[in-house]
Amino acid sequence: MQLISSFEFRSLTGALSRLCAVVALGAVLNTPVAAQSLFSPAIMVNDDVITHYELEQRELFMRLLRVPGDPVETAREELILDRLKLPAIEDAGIELAEEDIQAGMDDFAKRAGLSTEDFLKALDAGGVSVETLRDFVTVGLAWREYIRARFLGQARPSPEEIDRAIGREGGGGGLRVLLSEIIIPITPQTLDAVEAEAERISKLEGLDAFSAEATRFSAAETRDNGGRLDWLPINDLPPSLRPILLALSPGEISSPIPLPNAVALFQLRDIQEYGTPTPSYSAIEYAIYYMAGGRSPETLSAANALRNRVDTCNDLYGVALGLPSEALDRRTQKPSEIPRDIALELAKLDDGEVSTALTTSQGQSLMFIMMCGRSASINDDATRDEITVALTQQRLNTLSETFLSQLRANSVIVEK
Repeated sequence: MQLISSFEFRSLTGALSRLCAVVALGAVLNTPVAAQSLFSPAIMVNDDVITHYELEQRELFMRLLRVPGDPVETAREELILDRLKLPAIEDAGIELAEEDIQAGMDDFAKRAGLSTEDFLKALDAGGVSVETLRDFVTVGLAWREYIRARFLGQARPSPEEIDRAIGREGGGGGLRVLLSEIIIPITPQTLDAVEAEAERISKLEGLDAFSAEATRFSAAETRDNGGRLDWLPINDLPPSLRPILLALSPGEISSPIPLPNAVALFQLRDIQEYGTPTPSYSAIEYAIYYMAGGRSPETLSAANALRNRVDTCNDLYGVALGLPSEALDRRTQKPSEIPRDIALELAKLDDGEVSTALTTSQGQSLMFIMMCGRSASINDDATRDEITVALTQQRLNTLSETFLSQLRANSVIVEK
């Protein structure tokens, strides 16, 4: 997790009023319990301990920030990742100065539209200690420094890749790619086996070999077509994937790419420049209708029937009428804010089209994803240095996620 960006701080606008609104919740969740139970181990990550108190504090923090998703599961996942990061940070000898930590906390509060003093007061009113914020900020800053120190040389784009990006962003023409994909779902029980298969597939040669593996393993709807996708404008793809794909030559296969609850591999079949400028987008609007039953034949059949009944995202409101509010989620987000697995599905869709390739984390619900629309942005002239920084940061994010996945695979995590 990167400091700040992963928590979608657009939701922190007007944070003071929202923080105050959940003070009562914080009071309920902080009902006194025995100190022994609060500070007893809840999770072991290798030889390191996550206590029940830390889990409770992080959960409150997630709730107060209105972080999307289940705050209990998010708190658990983020603390596990913190414990995986800390040994690497310590081994690298990275130590932050006190003024850097304070600056990080000040920046955090500023993004919420508050002074640091008011932000800490709001956290305290909700039951979150200043140490919880401090720990969160410290790990985020130190991890960012570690990733830059370890991977910056690898992440820097070549002059040719920068030239491609300049051509992509400028008004003179566009760039599109012809890809094949393999999306392999992951559960805690299948993690090791899936990672081994993905590594094997990444070393294959030839279009036919990759297509055969797509038919065999992929959960994407393209499996019946050997994983082959139609031409896609590069700007329709998730920002974090673009530098990875642009670095491939036709026929090459990417390294395994971690997605939420899955691993992805892509083979570049062709890349093409064309005269029409490739648009970039300031926002993408989409809707997710959650259908119970996961990928069961009954749910997939119902999803296909629904696909034929709805033409626009507005039609889904009638479908969800009378159901709990969480059954339908409609969002407008910047491309960089959309989860990578959802962004990948949206890249394949035009307005009103639907994907049923994804499920929720445990597979209980099918995600009926509909594209509502894209808002084109006016491309400012980007300097070569700005494009270099953007490509480098995208690659650092991807390398960070991949490295964390490796650390997790090599760790022993036990819940008490």
